[in-house]
Amino acid sequence: MQLNSLKLTAFLFLFLCVSKISAQDSIPEPQEIDSIAIDTIVIRSFQNQIKNIPRGANLTNPVISFKKTKPLKNKYQRFKIPSFWDIENKIGMNFSEVAFVNWNAGGNNSISGAANAKFVRNYKFRYIQWNNDLEVRYGLNAQEDRELRKTEDVIRFSSTFGYRKDTITNWYYSVKMNFNTQFSNGYKYPDTESPISTFMAPGYLFLGAGTSYIPEGKKFNLYISPVTQKATFVLDQALANNGSFGVKKAVKDAEGNILEKGQNVYMELGFLITNTWEKEIMTNVFMNHRISLYTDYLNSLGNIDVDWELNFNLKVNKYITSTIGTQVIFDDDILFDEVTDDDGNITQKGVPKIQFKQILGVGLSYDF
Repeated sequence: MQLNSLKLTAFLFLFLCVSKISAQDSIPEPQEIDSIAIDTIVIRSFQNQIKNIPRGANLTNPVISFKKTKPLKNKYQRFKIPSFWDIENKIGMNFSEVAFVNWNAGGNNSISGAANAKFVRNYKFRYIQWNNDLEVRYGLNAQEDRELRKTEDVIRFSSTFGYRKDTITNWYYSVKMNFNTQFSNGYKYPDTESPISTFMAPGYLFLGAGTSYIPEGKKFNLYISPVTQKATFVLDQALANNGSFGVKKAVKDAEGNILEKGQNVYMELGFLITNTWEKEIMTNVFMNHRISLYTDYLNSLGNIDVDWELNFNLKVNKYITSTIGTQVIFDDDILFDEVTDDDGNITQKGVPKIQFKQILGVGLSYDF
């Protein structure tokens, strides 16, 4: 009986202990509300220094040594704004000389020099291409017991503006302007009293519209214009009165007095084809080709004015070049062998002829 009382007492004690623990677990713990936003970064106000350095760590001083530095293999280049202009500048001088000392076969000492310059400014961007070319040449020949004589005299300017419909085609709708004249008087030697040409006598101006074929990456330009106006200027009145270069000559009376001055401008409207091509045909051998073909619709349809120039430049080194070139000109407005009497009346009508020029020279050239 006494044993049963002890068991009952132990059971009640354990039951009360378990109930008390359950009551403690059922009390909710106080919760703190997080006032920091989700996207906020907490930055500590201080950083605890490392007190214990791990075994094996290498301590080095931040000292830079320039003894082991190496230069850059590729030189650093600053960024440059791309240019859509292609610029070319060339100047040169060709020489030829002949000298005799006690030469039994005879001969006259002579020296010739010809200066030349070419300036190119080409613009290209997407649908637009604008080519500009200025070329000038002037040469003189000095021979013993003879006055200076001109051997070369050219002023030539060309400008072509083209527009294409997309960036794939090489055909452009184009407007072209050409201008040609000379620097100084030209004579029919040995007569140096009466010039046969001078500055702007003649002067040629071509202005028209058409189409151009300009392939990518090649110095080739083919221009075809069905409508081009050609203006021939003869601003020297004496030459204009004589009807030189196709202009209307002066009207004179029976005594040779001028009643009406000769015209200074002769206008034509016709068809024009021009082509330029530059190419290195061999190592250090460059070909330069230029041709112009023109026919007038109004006055001489079918008669073609030809101006064809072909040069070969043999480059010895950066500064020395040799030039071989030819030029052929035919213009039915330029007449030769015209004979007049003392009163200025034509007794023998002149005829057009093929004009031919050949050059060979060695000289200096400089590109910049």
